[in-house]
Parts: sequence; structure tokens; C-alpha cells
Amino acid sequence: MTDPERAVPPGAEPSILDVALKGICPRCGRPTLFRGLLKFADRCSHCGLDYEKFNVGDGPAAFLTLILGTIVIGLVIWLQLALSPPWWVHLILWPPVTVALVVASLRLAKGALIAAEYRNAAREGRIQ
Repeated sequence: MTDPERAVPPGAEPSILDVALKGICPRCGRPTLFRGLLKFADRCSHCGLDYEKFNVGDGPAAFLTLILGTIVIGLVIWLQLALSPPWWVHLILWPPVTVALVVASLRLAKGALIAAEYRNAAREGRIQ
């Protein structure tokens, strides 16, 4: 399953922040975590770590929707009160800003969560 030559020594794994920011494998540090913009690869092509066994789910998406929604609405209100731009400025400005923030932060959150699950050996249905 895992090639011993490709495994990194214990304690040499990348940090959770590195995994989140760079999209790297939490075991070997190679940039193999994502297959697309937000889609995880099935496994690391270098060390063979199976990413499908980790359960990231929709938790990051739910929290980010609430947090980013609050931030964007606050900015919308601030811009309206400060400059009173026409309605079409809001229509042109906020959808791309919102999408960019969601995609960037969701990628970070999913990467951090999978790294935390790997680091803590989290598995479904285990209570200690």
C-alpha cells in the first residue's frame, strides 16, 4: 500500500497551515491534495495516502457561508452608506468578490481539516 521509501519520518510531516495554504499531502508534503479547484484527489500519487478515508463533509462550507455572508453584507452596507453607488455597482462588484472569497477560504478550510484529521488519526465512530 505505502512505499516505505516514500514515507517521511515521524514529526517531519508538513504543518496544518502548510497543508491548507499549499494544498499538499499531509503525509509527504507533495502538492497532490486537490484534483481540481475544490475537489480532493482520491489518493496521494507520491506516498499513496488514501484521502477518501477522511471525512471533511460540509462543515467548512456551512461555517464559511455564515462568516463570509456576514462580512460581505457588512461591506455592502458600508459601501452603500459611504458612497451611495448605483444598484448596478453592487450587482457587478459583490458576486465575484463573494465567489472568490468562498472558493479561496473553502479550499483553505478543507485542506486544514483533512490535515487535522490526519495528524490526530481521527476516524469515524471512535470515541475515547
